[in-house]
Amino acid sequence: MEKILVLGAGMVSRPMIQYLLDQPDIHVIMASRTVSKAEQMIDGHPHGEAFSLDVNDDKKVEDFVSKADVVVSLLPYTYHVKVAEMCIKHKKHMITTSYVSDAMRALDKKAKNAGILILNECGLDPGIDHMSAMRIIHDIEKNKGKVVSFRSTTGALPSHEANNNPFGYKFSWSPRGVLLASRNAARWLENGKEISIPGEQLFENYSLQDIKGVGTFENYPNRNSVPYKDIYGLKNATTVYRGTFRMTGWCETLRSIVALGWLNEELPTGFSGKTYGDLTRQLIGAKPKDNLPFTTALYLGLKPYSAIIKRLEWLGLFGDMLLPKDKNNPLDYLNTLTLQKMSMGEHERDMVVMHHEFIAEYPSKKEYVTSTLVDYGIPDGDTSVARTVALPAAIAVKMILKKEINMTGVHIPVIPEIYNPILDELEDMGIKFEEKTEILKN
Repeated sequence: MEKILVLGAGMVSRPMIQYLLDQPDIHVIMASRTVSKAEQMIDGHPHGEAFSLDVNDDKKVEDFVSKADVVVSLLPYTYHVKVAEMCIKHKKHMITTSYVSDAMRALDKKAKNAGILILNECGLDPGIDHMSAMRIIHDIEKNKGKVVSFRSTTGALPSHEANNNPFGYKFSWSPRGVLLASRNAARWLENGKEISIPGEQLFENYSLQDIKGVGTFENYPNRNSVPYKDIYGLKNATTVYRGTFRMTGWCETLRSIVALGWLNEELPTGFSGKTYGDLTRQLIGAKPKDNLPFTTALYLGLKPYSAIIKRLEWLGLFGDMLLPKDKNNPLDYLNTLTLQKMSMGEHERDMVVMHHEFIAEYPSKKEYVTSTLVDYGIPDGDTSVARTVALPAAIAVKMILKKEINMTGVHIPVIPEIYNPILDELEDMGIKFEEKTEILKN
């Protein structure tokens, strides 16, 4: 029986565990800081085991790795390289759903020498976005076409009926990850010109986009899109853009949260307050007697009655709620507060929207191609985010065990041998894209 080690029992782990336990001849070992979460996911299955693990205990982590056939790291991305080095040492295949870091990419030769595959970016975004885009790009190329423009945007959102807070957002994965991503700089290609946006201006550069049958969303740039011209082989593309969808109102509000300093990882000098309101007051230099919402509006250059101020007040940034004693900086305080105020409620479901746009030129025509995924979570079951992140990686585990993937080194899923079987199986599970093509006039 093949042994699969899954490191981490976070918000997206359960669909992977259930999928793997349903496969014949697979034994799943879950190792997590909170063993009770792992035990709950395994739910007494005879082919599953749960163990407590401190990921900073290298000796214990390596012991787990050495006894597995395939290792799946669902840990925070900062631990992936350490785990990968252990996998290379013990010649174990590895899968993550995270972006490939430079340090991970540097392990390519060592992984090849060890005869193992380290497959990264095999989740939703990154993951399904690569696979679904590459399928269309390769199809266009097979038909003697060339992609001259590529746009791809994904949003993990509450479904419309669950969109019942003033932020239009609920956390179906790590809030800290969402908040940290709010500080990222962005780069992309637009009509042959490279556009670069610093992190502090990220939310000033959004557009409104209609997705037919789904709604209108804010679309803002996601990280650095420029390398995807080469990663996807888009040698003729003058536009290469990857973005993020949010409900309307998000960008202006997050822009204000960034401007206030609530995403900082250090407390302001001399801070001795105890409440969220105390910290906001310190961040903007307000006096004890000042009306905090009014003074914050002045600081941000807003009207006191603006929707942004109302959202910040609803969240609790002006209030007397005590700051958590086990945290020590604005980002982690905010993380705690958003998880408390903006989590999925009972019986609610989330929604994933992924939308690709291609302009393809052929010898005798020009086409506009769209490919759209709209997937919903299961009320009182798995979220859409959990399913779309975990299932591609789980399918890849099965493919490795069946020797359907034979490559070695550090890779992402952009070749047909990997993406076709994964996309086909996801479609059987109802995770399916709708494609449309229209002829453009030259």
